Parts: sequence; structure tokens; C-alpha cells
Amino acid sequence: MESLEELRKSIDNIDNAIVAMFAERFKVTTKVGHYKAKHGLPAKDIQREAVQFNRIVELANHYGLDPEFARELLSKVIDRVVQNHELIAQEYLSKNLKN
Repeated sequence: MESLEELRKSIDNIDNAIVAMFAERFKVTTKVGHYKAKHGLPAKDIQREAVQFNRIVELANHYGLDPEFARELLSKVIDRVVQNHELIAQEYLSKNLKN
């Protein structure tokens, strides 16, 4: 049987991986934000979000994770991504108005 310390070390390693993956995800979504700003696309894509929510529920079910928890987590991530995209769009617009 694993000790409490070993179990907590495993949790810490998983948390490190989760944070690293979130950081990578936000690097990519920042690139998406720049693409959207450059091409005049809206920060929020409701159709894409619907696809992502369906996908996250399927993944949660596959891995034995509470699908509602997975939806809530994805919702929080999407909210932050949209905020970032809106800021990028404002910066892009401001930059282009100056030129």
C-alpha cells in the first residue's frame, strides 16, 4: 500500500502536468485570438463551443470523470479564452487605428 506521502507526490506530479497543459492550451488559444482579430472574427464561437462541450462530456464519460464537472471546468476555460480574445481584438484594433 502506498503511503500518504507517495500519494500526495503523485497528486503533485499530476497537478504539474495539468498546469503545463493549461499553459500550452492558452499559448495556442492566444494564437487563435490573434488570427481572429486579424481576420475580423468574433471572440466567441458558439458552434465551436457546442462541439467542445459535447466532446468533453464524451471524454469525461470515457475516463470516468463526472461530466458536469468537466463541463464546468471547460466553461471556465472558455470564459477566460474569450476574455483573452476580446483583449487581443481591442489591442489589434487600437494598433491598426494608430497606423
